[in-house]
Amino acid sequence: MSKITAAITAVGGYVPEDVLTNEMLEEMVETTDEWITTRTGIKERRILKDPTKGTSFLAIEAAKNLIQKADINPEEIDLIVMATATPDMPVAATGVHVASQIGAINAFSYDLQAACSSFLYGLSTGAAYIESGRYKKVLVIGADKMSSIIDYTDRTTCIIFGDGAGAVLLEPNTEGLGLQDEILRSDSIGRESLKISAGGSLMPPSEETVAKKLHYVHQDGKTVFKFAVSNMAGVSEQIMLRNNLTNTDVNWLVAHQANKRIIDATANRMNLNDEGKVLMNIERYGNTTSATLPLLLSDYEKQFKKGDNLIFASFGGGFTWGAAYLKWAYNS
Repeated sequence: MSKITAAITAVGGYVPEDVLTNEMLEEMVETTDEWITTRTGIKERRILKDPTKGTSFLAIEAAKNLIQKADINPEEIDLIVMATATPDMPVAATGVHVASQIGAINAFSYDLQAACSSFLYGLSTGAAYIESGRYKKVLVIGADKMSSIIDYTDRTTCIIFGDGAGAVLLEPNTEGLGLQDEILRSDSIGRESLKISAGGSLMPPSEETVAKKLHYVHQDGKTVFKFAVSNMAGVSEQIMLRNNLTNTDVNWLVAHQANKRIIDATANRMNLNDEGKVLMNIERYGNTTSATLPLLLSDYEKQFKKGDNLIFASFGGGFTWGAAYLKWAYNS
């Protein structure tokens, strides 16, 4: 019997219409377009301004886009892994609502939170369900409404993040395509460097936590940058070595879109001299956290060919990070 691997067979994406440019941020905080661009590579980001809509809205739209393009019946979906750092609510799982709203009435669903690595961890989890043979169609969605947890008077964070969602469908493959290998890591050394202090069991909401703005993202940028460069680049190189891949074997680097300098450092470590192999949309979207990797797939899908070698890489708060090696399963 041929080995079952989990292949991506369809992708979808969604970003809100409203754009927040660097020039607009110049009016909000002490910064400049030149400063933001040279240090992050970001020119603009998308913002979901409607206060009645949360992360589930973004995820639903991305899933609908995938379902429409792939022409699949949502009732055939077995499972939805909802990767997000900004669930609609702390308790009622966002993925469950998404499943109901897209008509995936036969799917069970749950949320997975690993900061910016959420989608990569979710991809691994979804692949394991496929490889077990128990499930045939697993939808992995990465979505975040980062604008809901950003202090737009804090120039260290408000310049970085945007809102968006992406989705992939995983199905069994016996041609040797799909997910080949992964290296996933975590270390709580970064617990204080990238976090939201309040709102959890350690520091429940109170008048004081709201007044002190402890429900917004806080980031020690220098520490996060240092660890991200070292660890994201490290696992990307490691997964190439472990699978005997050279820079000419890698067709595409699908890297987390946190900072262009981190992406460049990862590409350099992998000796990817051809910039055309390094997928980027950070200039238009900023860091959409759980959505960056699937949004890249959605934006560049038409360029992928069956058998292409993709290296995924991510780094997030916690710290969490990892890399994955996947063979693309279809011609677009």
